[in-house]
Amino acid sequence: MPKIPVIKLANEPVNRFFFERKAAAEGHRAVAGVDEAGRGPLAGPVVASAVVIRDGDFNNRIDDSKKLTARMREKAFEEIAAKCDIGVGLATVEEIDSINIFNATLLAMKRAVGRLRVEPDLILVDGQMNIPVPKKKICLNKGESKSISIACASIIAKVSRDRLMVELDKDFPQYGFAKHKGYGTRYHMEAIIKYGLSPAHRRSFGPFGTKEKELRT
Repeated sequence: MPKIPVIKLANEPVNRFFFERKAAAEGHRAVAGVDEAGRGPLAGPVVASAVVIRDGDFNNRIDDSKKLTARMREKAFEEIAAKCDIGVGLATVEEIDSINIFNATLLAMKRAVGRLRVEPDLILVDGQMNIPVPKKKICLNKGESKSISIACASIIAKVSRDRLMVELDKDFPQYGFAKHKGYGTRYHMEAIIKYGLSPAHRRSFGPFGTKEKELRT
């Protein structure tokens, strides 16, 4: 089983490892941080990641993915993949429309945990997301700023989803998914009005709760 990290960068606030260190002191052997990316976009899947840190001595900045540039996220992604056990899960557009985005996010998180090579005995999750797995869980609001494991998961989920949206752009180039990643930008909304909805769009989201033809009026 992987060891809980005991090494940190000199400029890394000690409280970023607080929950991991506390878990180790309580006898937990594998702590997984869990986060998601893609709850808000109008298109594409929601993607979750679970991360168990093996080596916490990071050379790149590990933080909430929203606070990092794309280049910083990519560099951090590669280091996390090399120093941690990671699991990635997603919920499809069809699942989002069928069970709603909240439940689809829980499903993606459950799948991410299930794809870890090690079985965690404690899960730290960003937000009030009670993942349906029979493990002890601690839910942390703004968890990316409080737990290094959740920050790692934030980066893995964001980069993984961005890469999927770049691939979707190849199938549906008229929507600009590679640029806006499915979010409701002006360019994206104008493309929807012009071309209608693609199979990659969530029919249950935002203005898509109305009939597609009404978007064209």
